[in-house]
Order: sequence, then structure tokens, then C-alpha cells
Amino acid sequence: MNAVQIPDLTGRTAVITGANSGIGLPTAQALGRAGAHVVLAVRDLRKGEQAAATIPGSNEVRRLDLADLASVRRFAASWEGDLDLLINNAGVMNMPEGRTKDGFETHFGSNHLGHFALTNLLLPYVTDRVVTVSAAAHRWVKGINFDNLNLTGSYSPSRAYGQSKLANLLFTLELQRRLTEAGSPVRSLAAHPGLAMSNLGPRTGLGARIRPVLFKLVAQTTEAGARPTLLVATQDLPGGSYAGPDGISGMRGEPTLAGRTTAASDPAAARRLWALSADLTGTDFPGGELGERHRPTQ
Repeated sequence: MNAVQIPDLTGRTAVITGANSGIGLPTAQALGRAGAHVVLAVRDLRKGEQAAATIPGSNEVRRLDLADLASVRRFAASWEGDLDLLINNAGVMNMPEGRTKDGFETHFGSNHLGHFALTNLLLPYVTDRVVTVSAAAHRWVKGINFDNLNLTGSYSPSRAYGQSKLANLLFTLELQRRLTEAGSPVRSLAAHPGLAMSNLGPRTGLGARIRPVLFKLVAQTTEAGARPTLLVATQDLPGGSYAGPDGISGMRGEPTLAGRTTAASDPAAARRLWALSADLTGTDFPGGELGERHRPTQ
């Protein structure tokens, strides 16, 4: 994996949402090669098993539908033991207007709220870090539409996707603030893949508007798109770090620390989004329980 020297991960466990395709699969493969036990959290168990067969070392497949909070709760309730690394990778992009099972706009509900709930429910088990995959598309919007999260009456797929990716970065920011306040060593980090040949790309958004051959010339491979995630997942970086490709416009290149918009760095918006998300999902930061778990022994 160019520019990312992954350490030995033997004895460590990683959960990766959407690990059966896109950049999730090479992420899982790289962690598996490094010795980690990889848990593929996927909607389709058959596709998950097919993907697991390509991942070296120890792994397992568990069902998780981020568009259904009941599924998120079942996944978290079944968890036992330490979880070293949670990678919130799964996502949908440029979908027609629709709702999740719980009535949320598809992008916001799946990309943000599902991962928000999953993280809070699993956080008492997490020992190292939470990585959330955002996108350069967070730049497409100026802020979260708090008065109309479903974008009713003003819906566009790109605006909905951009809002969900902005939410991912605000979530990362506020999660790190809360972890620091709780005295936890767990870190919250984020990454974006640039323009990668994932299952999201060629059929939606930019890939749907230009010829597939041209897309292939512009986009980088899924393996390259996974490198920013692997960078923040395995290297010693401070909490709150955000990585992406180092090329022009951040669309391709080697992984490096990336910049974000002012809207994605707004602590007040991050706190407001957290409070709203907690209310919508019925989940919240574990607080004192987390602080007690990570309190140094005397």
C-alpha cells in the first residue's frame, strides 16, 4: 500500500461498514494482510461472504443496514469484547429522493445517522479509534439545513449527498471534543477517497455525466481511494485529523492530511448536529461510562 506503512495488527479487531465493495473492500484486505481480525458489517450477507473470501487472515461477516436503526441496534447489541478500530465507511451517493426505514432522507439517514447511532452504541467497546469516511463533496453545501434536514421541497441528490458528508465531518469534530473531555484515549478521525472507481462512482454523480472510459482516466483505483482511510486508521495522528489524496483538487494522489471548509470546522454547528442526531436516533455519547473505562489505574 503506497505511502502507508501499516504496522502489525495481530490481535486487533476492526469493524468496517460496507466492507464488501468500493473502497471498503481494499481497506478490509489491507487490514487483514496486516493481521487484524476484520468484521465485515454489510447489508447483503451473500455478497459479504464473497468479499470475505478475498480477505487474508481472520474475518467474519455480520449483517448491518444503516438505513434501519433497528438493524444498527441489533448489530451493536450482539457485540462482545474489545473493538480496536471502527471504520464508518459505508455510504450511498446521489440517490433519488427517498426515506430510510425510520423516515429520514436517504443520504442523511444512511451516511450520517446510521453511523452516529452505531458509533455511540459501540463506543464503550472501542479501544483505539473511530474513522469516518467523508468526501470532498462536503464542499458542495454551505451548512446543514437544520430547519429542513430532509430537504423537502428543495431536494437535489448532490445537495443531499453533500449535506451528509458535511455531517460526517461535523460528527468527527464533536466526537473528538467529547472523547477529550471524557479523558478517553480513543481518537476520532476522518478521511475521503478523492475520486475513486468505487461502486458509487461510475453509475452516479460525475460518473453518470461523462463517458465511463473518461471516468476511468480521471479516477483512481479503489485501492488508491482506500489509502487515506488506512492512513488515519493505522498511523499515529492526532484526533480530529482528516486525510485525502494530495493531488490537484484532492481528487487523486497519495494520502496526506487534508483541509476542510469553514462549515466543516464549526464547533457550534457540530454541537447542534450532535444534539439533534441524538434526539433523532435515541442514542448518545456514553459519557461517564466511557471515562470510567479508560481511567488510569492507581
